[in-house]
Amino acid sequence: MRWLRPSASDVAFTGIDHVQLAIPDGGEDRARAFFTGPLGFSEVRKPDNLSKTGCWFESGSVKVHIGVDADFHPAAKAHPALMTDDLGALRKRLEEAGYATHDDNPVKGFDRFFTFDPFGNRIEFMQKI
Repeated sequence: MRWLRPSASDVAFTGIDHVQLAIPDGGEDRARAFFTGPLGFSEVRKPDNLSKTGCWFESGSVKVHIGVDADFHPAAKAHPALMTDDLGALRKRLEEAGYATHDDNPVKGFDRFFTFDPFGNRIEFMQKI
C-alpha cells in the first residue's frame, strides 16, 4: 500500500461536526433513554427540512445524530469514541442503568472502555490521562 503525503495545498480537516449512528425503525424512544439517561446528553430539535424519524443529541461540543435505517444492522466493530472528563462516573452510571461495559487493549495516554447502545452499536468512551 502506498501512503500519500499531503502537500501544503491540500485541505486540512479541523474537526468532526457530528457522528451518526443507525437504529431500527421505531427505536427513537430507546435511543432517547440511553443518550439522555446514563450518558447525560440533551436532545436538540432537528431542522424541519430533515426526516421526521431519528433524533439528535448534544453534550458540549459533541453531537450525535441518530438515524433510522430500514435495513438496520448494528455496528459491532465500527464505533465513535467519545471523550469524557470523568470516565469512572460515566462507567458507573452506565452499569447502574444495566449496560455492560468492558475494557480492551490499553491505548497509551488514555483510560477507556466500551459499551453497546440498546441496538447493539459499539461505543467507546475515553479519558486522557
